[in-house]
Amino acid sequence: MSIRLPSRRGRGPLPGLTGPARVDRRTKNLTKRLRPGDIAVIDHEDLDRVSAEALVACRPAAVVNAAASISGKYPNLGPEILVAAGIPLIDRAGPDAMQIKDGTLLTIEGGELIADESTVVAGERLDTEAVHTMMAVARAGMSDQLEAFAENTMDYLRQERDLLFDGVGVPDITTELEGRHVLIVVRGYHYKEDLQILRHYIREYKPILIGVDGGADALIEARHKPDLIVGDMDSVSDDALRSGAEVVVHAYRDGKAPGLERVRSLGVEPVVFPATGTSEDVAMLLADDKGAQLIVAVGTHVTLVEFLDKGRKGMASTFLTRLRVGSKLVDAKGVSQLYRSRISLWSLFLMLAVGLLALGAALWSTDGGRALIQVFGARLDDLWSSIQGVF
Repeated sequence: MSIRLPSRRGRGPLPGLTGPARVDRRTKNLTKRLRPGDIAVIDHEDLDRVSAEALVACRPAAVVNAAASISGKYPNLGPEILVAAGIPLIDRAGPDAMQIKDGTLLTIEGGELIADESTVVAGERLDTEAVHTMMAVARAGMSDQLEAFAENTMDYLRQERDLLFDGVGVPDITTELEGRHVLIVVRGYHYKEDLQILRHYIREYKPILIGVDGGADALIEARHKPDLIVGDMDSVSDDALRSGAEVVVHAYRDGKAPGLERVRSLGVEPVVFPATGTSEDVAMLLADDKGAQLIVAVGTHVTLVEFLDKGRKGMASTFLTRLRVGSKLVDAKGVSQLYRSRISLWSLFLMLAVGLLALGAALWSTDGGRALIQVFGARLDDLWSSIQGVF
């Protein structure tokens, strides 16, 4: 709970962590400007895994959450990731935390946030034991979420049966997908590692690259150019939208598209796709309807916890979309965890040495090879003599 405590003047030096406050209600916006040593102040109920990993990558001195990092609705993994990384997490600091001016020098002592020697707000500092206890309680409530999922599945089926079964409402696009492989990238779990593993596949098969919102930036970061960008445009950069990719704006079923104005303001005329499901579902339905031979998905959300992490009440749309796409879909999410190269650096050096020895033996077995080795040896001897002459 957020409270205002008496002044700390005259109470001696502050032993806690100190750093400038960086304040933003949207965690993904904050991480774009968060620097090592800053104190991140967020308002993020049920801190999800992807957001926590982005925060950890920024190496803040601490994270202050105005909301409940674990509300108990489901076992979200974000707080556990922060605590395991050694980043202090001050939880439930209350709405007053969001009134802290960006750049204010803060000191954290226990659960208190102190500025100018006065406690501004206070929350609860979560440790590993507290997080584990709260997660155990959250896991016990998963049955309610499963019931909601079943209800959402039937609601979605009633709303989108024409789109799912007959492709009614899928817009025309200029990008040719007929008979092509399509790679759909979402900034979900392990997307960076999976894209790295798939680089040979991308080079060989040259699939059509579809970035779902920030997935377009993920492709650009991996040195690929997206062919299509699909989404509501809330997390994709302006640079990605200007990259020359065709843009498909995901709109609500009533036709409202919050991202449409933003895209047009950049001089890009997009295609609008009204649908009830998620943007990644829209990307899959689009690829399937336009005749893609194979759909490879990276970073997509498929489990109940992942969908709740994204703030969605259910995963009905994705469940039914995957049934529709069927055998065309190959989910590459987590492939980097399935296989990692076990060849050590020492083994590579040993293989190189063996190869050079084999090459030398082959050359020595012929007159021309022996002459070549002798010439090479003489050149090395001359080079060594020149070096000794310099020193």
